[in-house]
Formats: sequence, structure tokens, C-alpha cells
Amino acid sequence: MTLQFLIEQIKQKKSYLCVGLDTSIEKIPKHLQSNPAAVFEFNKQIIDATKDLCVAYKINTAFYESNGIKGWEAMEKTVNYIPSTHFRIADAKRGDIGNTSSQYAKAFFDVLNFDAITVAPYMGFDSVQPFLEYENKFTIVLGLTSNKGSEDFQQLKTGDNFLYETVLKKVSGWGTKENLMFVVGATKATELESIRKIIPGNFLLIPGVGAQGGSLEDVSKYGMNKDCGLLVNASRAIIYAGTGENFAEEARIIAQQYQTEMMNYL
Repeated sequence: MTLQFLIEQIKQKKSYLCVGLDTSIEKIPKHLQSNPAAVFEFNKQIIDATKDLCVAYKINTAFYESNGIKGWEAMEKTVNYIPSTHFRIADAKRGDIGNTSSQYAKAFFDVLNFDAITVAPYMGFDSVQPFLEYENKFTIVLGLTSNKGSEDFQQLKTGDNFLYETVLKKVSGWGTKENLMFVVGATKATELESIRKIIPGNFLLIPGVGAQGGSLEDVSKYGMNKDCGLLVNASRAIIYAGTGENFAEEARIIAQQYQTEMMNYL
């Protein structure tokens, strides 16, 4: 997976949709819950129903890790089932001292074959560098998040800047747009205009559209660059659109709505 290939996929599909596979066994349709491979079977049907409408899938690893070995097996099977044409994101929010980050990078890039991983930058350069050393892999660094707690640190003033602005400026020098992306929450759309002045070329992963209330129109208006530069994630709004045996078809309907709206903005 290269940046240019991702951009080509966006142009071909007229979509910058990322489908979040934050799959919880308690929330999938009841007719699947007795299946020994219920989570994978659910994911498989969602992928089959949406793969022509999106360019990426994001797996929040917590939903899989919490189920122990069975969860890890479901995650591995899911990653391997996602077509190689799609950008595969591990939403794992790792970040630790260098030798530990090297092991995290190995786990998600070599063993599980993800294309990208989300990383927390709080421990600094040596905690992020091991992820950046992988060719044709992407490190997606937390920038400005949607949660209420982002006010505790990210939005503190440090001199003339907010802390998240300082982080964006600093981290953007550690890599290039070919291997470095940033997370910006969809509910922070009005800040995207100033964020784009700091990191004009990097792709942004934008969670928070859909169930969390973020506006796709605002995100696209303020965050898009000449290459699109956006991967807008929707999880619950798509994968839990239906609760019956036709859940995948209902998920497709919602994904199609996002793709149609995105086509207009592109």
C-alpha cells in the first residue's frame, strides 16, 4: 500500500470512506451469535457488502483483544479477508519506549499485515520512530480527538499555540506524507482549517462522523486538500444499521449514502 495507490482508489471509487469494524459479539444479529466464528462471519458479510463503496477498513483492536485468543484469531482472519486494494488500519493507539514500540510494529505490520496503525505520541520521537521505519506502512498519530477529555491536555495553551498544534508541528517533521497521517476528530471540523496550515499534505483519519455526530460536509469543506487527504471513518452507523438477517444489505445502504455524499464533495 502506497500513498499514490490510496489516492488512485479514492479517485476510482469516488469515495474516501473508511468502514470501522468495531465489532462486538453482543451487538451483532442474534442469528449469528451462536456461530463459533460469529465475529469473523459478521465482518466478512459487512466487507462483502461495502468493499466497492469504501477505500479503507479500520479495526479497533480493543473489541478483539478483550476476547482473548478467539478475538485475536477473528482479527487476523478479518485483516486477511480485507482485499489488498483497501487500506487496513489497526486502531490500536500504541506508543511506548523504542524497543517496545518495535515489537508493536512487528505485531501489526509483520504478523497481522495491517497497512497502518494509530499511535499516541506522548512519549516522543523514539516511541514513534519504529513504526515509521517500515516501508509502505503508515503511522497515524493522534492529533486532536473528539472526546471530552481532549480538553485536559490537547487543548491546553503552550505559548501562542494549543498543545495539539505543537504536536502536529513537531511530529510532522519525523516523517513524510508518504508514511505519516494524523487523527482529527470529526467534531473538531472548525479547527481543520488551521490544522491544514500546519500539515497541508498529510492524510487525516477522521473518526466521529455518524453516531458521534460529526458533519461530513464540514469535515470535507475544511479538511480536504488537492489529493482529498481524508479518510472519514464511520463504524456503528454502518455496521449496526440492521439487526436482522439482511444486516449486510442495510449496512450497504448507509455506506452508499456516505459514498454518494462524498462523490459530490470530490
